[in-house]
Amino acid sequence: MILLRSLAFAVAQILITPPYSIVALATFPLPRLARYRVISGWSHLTIWLAKHVLGIDYRVVGQENLPKNPAVILSKHQSAWETLAFQVIFPPQVLVLKRELLWIPFFGWGLALTSPIAIDRGSGVRALKRMAELGRERLAQGFWIAIFPEGTRVKPGERGKYHEGGAWLAVQCGALVVPVAHNAGLLWGRNAFFKRPGTVTVEIGTPIDSRAHTPESLSKLVEKWIEDRMASLCPRR
Repeated sequence: MILLRSLAFAVAQILITPPYSIVALATFPLPRLARYRVISGWSHLTIWLAKHVLGIDYRVVGQENLPKNPAVILSKHQSAWETLAFQVIFPPQVLVLKRELLWIPFFGWGLALTSPIAIDRGSGVRALKRMAELGRERLAQGFWIAIFPEGTRVKPGERGKYHEGGAWLAVQCGALVVPVAHNAGLLWGRNAFFKRPGTVTVEIGTPIDSRAHTPESLSKLVEKWIEDRMASLCPRR
């Protein structure tokens, strides 16, 4: 059954992504937020398919913690699932990502039109300055900013190195930080074709005022909260 569901899901994605990319490209003349709402429909559709084809549902704990104004989301990263589901769960947001992702045919083209903060990781200080500049701009435009501080997808039960870039951005922008923990990797593994049915739990923490912290202290506080929650959401092996 898992094989059939996974195969059906993969075929559905292959069928819907190219035509939806054309829809995404057609949104170019629209304002940024309007473009986002149209393009993020692909993620909404994919999460719908995940529920009805793969049997992967989700529940959110702490939804009431979301502030009214745009904030910076610092989240655990285990799979592709959260990059899509966050567009359903949270207000309009942009991702901080490596610019190479924008070069992927169809997917990357649509992603580029969602106004991401795309950086060249090899450019050092210049990349940080650019990230802060675009971060302030996106927050002012009404977007939230989603960042995965471990920088890459980490297997369930494991812990990656938390980088301070997301905390640094929040401090530079004086933005609230919303820590997020989840266990999507238990069902939708990294680069895994086979996806298991079940319910993903997404936990949203109390917002943290970045103005009361240095990037280092903020990063450590976020890491502690996330990993404390992961101990029960996704116990270490």
